[in-house]
Amino acid sequence: MTKRARLIYNPVSGHEQMPKNVADILDILEQAGYEASAFRTTPEEFSAQNEATRAAKEGFDLVVAAGGDGTINEVVSGIAFLEEDERPRMAIIPAGTTNDYARALSIPRDDVVAAAKVVLKNKVQKMDVGRADFSDGISKYFVNIAAAGSLAELTYGVSSDVKSALGYAAYLIKGAEMLPRLSECEMRLTFDKGVYEGKLSLFLLGMTNSIGGFEKIMPNAELSDGYFQLIVVKPSDPGNLLRLMALAMNGKHVDDPNIIYTKTRTLKAELIGNNKHDNLSVNLDGEEGGSFPVTFENLKQRIEFYIG
Repeated sequence: MTKRARLIYNPVSGHEQMPKNVADILDILEQAGYEASAFRTTPEEFSAQNEATRAAKEGFDLVVAAGGDGTINEVVSGIAFLEEDERPRMAIIPAGTTNDYARALSIPRDDVVAAAKVVLKNKVQKMDVGRADFSDGISKYFVNIAAAGSLAELTYGVSSDVKSALGYAAYLIKGAEMLPRLSECEMRLTFDKGVYEGKLSLFLLGMTNSIGGFEKIMPNAELSDGYFQLIVVKPSDPGNLLRLMALAMNGKHVDDPNIIYTKTRTLKAELIGNNKHDNLSVNLDGEEGGSFPVTFENLKQRIEFYIG
């Protein structure tokens, strides 16, 4: 029986480069042995996610997500909740600005056709997927990062143009700009090896070593071991926070006494005390995810991806 592939692409990602390359990408998928077709996402909410679910339930063998990290997250979310025999393979074609997950999978990030050719190598690996369960009963999924706290904006707050021009210095500049506005929130974080209860500036729950363009924030991250990497940044004075940002460029921040760095399969995060941040939300793969409390679980080797 012929295998089928469904390309789900965002037409406006990455300076609208996808539409003119769809034919070439479908041809590459055909070369890889798939009967290939394409779906162009619409402005309708959950367009990519709903199409991914439909394709999976109709028995497609491969779903290709082409777009930025948000599009990839949607496609993953449309597949991750399904039973094992319903979940197709995935491939990704990065066409956004940060492309963190593509970086982690060693997928070419500057040429969408070259990224599509990764499927021709037929190298696959089962990857972990994170699930966030919110108190309203809604579950959401992520493949790269969950974050919360006043410093969370820094991870995604630097434009790609500024990063290209200034490199890691862009984060220090953004950090210095944010320092006067930084505040602390009080949380209880319950993880495999203990509990942190108190004020913090940020927590990061990572699944790859690439976050917002940084490649050493989670130096021990693995893609399919069933563990999150958890970083908690304790409150500190502005000068020390800038110092930590500089250390993060080389992965040296994890040894600092103001940092908790550990691995965990689960995490429960709750706001406590007289909290001024009751409207604080969780960031999932760069998008707003939901409100506290939230419980995270690592779904080990949930989806099989083509990798570079």
